[in-house]
This record gives sequence, structure tokens and C-alpha cells, in this order.
Amino acid sequence: MSQALERHRAAWRQKPVLRAIYHDYFTRIAAAMRPGRTLEIGGGTGNFKEYATGVLSSDIQFAPWLDLVADAQCLPIADGSIDNVVMVDVLHHIERPLQALADVVRVLRPGGRLVLLEPGATAVSSLAFTLFHAERCDRSADVFSAAPTCSGTDPYDANQAVPTLIFVDGEAELRRRLPRLRIIERRWLSTLAYPLSGGFQPWCLVPAALVRPLLALDDALAARVGRFWAFRLFVVAEVVGSG
Repeated sequence: MSQALERHRAAWRQKPVLRAIYHDYFTRIAAAMRPGRTLEIGGGTGNFKEYATGVLSSDIQFAPWLDLVADAQCLPIADGSIDNVVMVDVLHHIERPLQALADVVRVLRPGGRLVLLEPGATAVSSLAFTLFHAERCDRSADVFSAAPTCSGTDPYDANQAVPTLIFVDGEAELRRRLPRLRIIERRWLSTLAYPLSGGFQPWCLVPAALVRPLLALDDALAARVGRFWAFRLFVVAEVVGSG
């Protein structure tokens, strides 16, 4: 198990505000899923399995709580055998994200859903990511080319702009490339709560007693100014037809 994963596990245990924020995220994800088998890609610290049954949790790195070690770009899963694929903070780490999405379409049954939560690259968040975050936020990347968007050797290398470039700016091109994958919900989240929590960093600027009202304020703000301010992008896509 990597040191980074150990640090994330420690932050999860030590930060009740972080757990409360992810409880909100995971509850939204579980509510968007279809009944049936679920493949979680990038299981990381292994916390999502508490929110849904029938979850097969995978990651590119081994950890004892995972069910499968697998590369998201070439999943060892039979065609049309999965009802949901869940990805939380994963797509922007994948070397060739479009290839990974194509494999997600392959393993999902007709009517199956991809539910993902990723960094959202808005005007405010992009500036914050550039100034204060170790991961890149390169809005100029060509996510639909054959060139990799990040390193294929370092699982923590990333471009936080990738999900926005694919599912927002590149929605028409995504539909052309993967016509069976239809976006049915796209929502901006986390204007305040997540950035003020410090995420998996050791610091936190939110008192635990204020996290619930702050999450409610987050939803109200994101509905109005999320496209310019939000730090998270929530997407639900459904597979139509047969392969």
C-alpha cells in the first residue's frame, strides 16, 4: 500500500468534516445508481462500499480492502455484465481517459450507469488548483487525442481539468466518440465546503458543527454560480442500445 493511500486513510479517520462531506457525495452517488452489480474504479481508501451493496471495488494499486487490482483502460470484466460503474476522483488520473470511458461503456449493460464525481474546473477552482494544489489543472489539454493526459507510470499524476474538458466543454465530441453514452445529469457541487475542509490535507477551516449548514449553502450557491465557482463536477451517464 502506498504512503499516499496511508495518508488518505489517516485523514479519513481524523477529520469528521471530511467524512461528512463525503457522506453527502456518496449518498448522491448511491441514489443515482441502478439496482444490480456495481464496479467501483479507483476504490482508493475503500469507503464507498459502506453506501451500496454488491460493489466490486477496484484500483490500479493493491490494498487489502479492495476486491480487484485493474487498469481502468482495460478492465478484466465481461462485456455487458455490470449495472453501474462508480468513479470518485479517478478519471483525471487516468493516462487516456477516453479509452477508459470506452471500456466503461463496454462493461455496462444497456441502461447501466456511469456515476462519477471529479474535480470541476471553473474560473475560481482552476485558479485555486493552479496556485495551491499539487495536481495540474491544464485547460489546454486535448482530451480527445491519442496523447496521454498524464503519466502512465505515476498513479498520482493528474490533470484536474480533464473531467470538465470531456463532460462540459467537450460534450458534443464525447457524444460523437461514444454515442452509446448519454449524459442524463450533470451538476456542479462544492463551492465552499470541500475547499475549506482542506480535503485530504491535514488542515481544516470548517468547524464540525457548521458542516451541515455549509453543505446546504453549498447547494444553493452551486445552483446559481456553480459554473464559475464550484470545485466539483457530478455526472450521471447512461448506456443506450447494445454494443
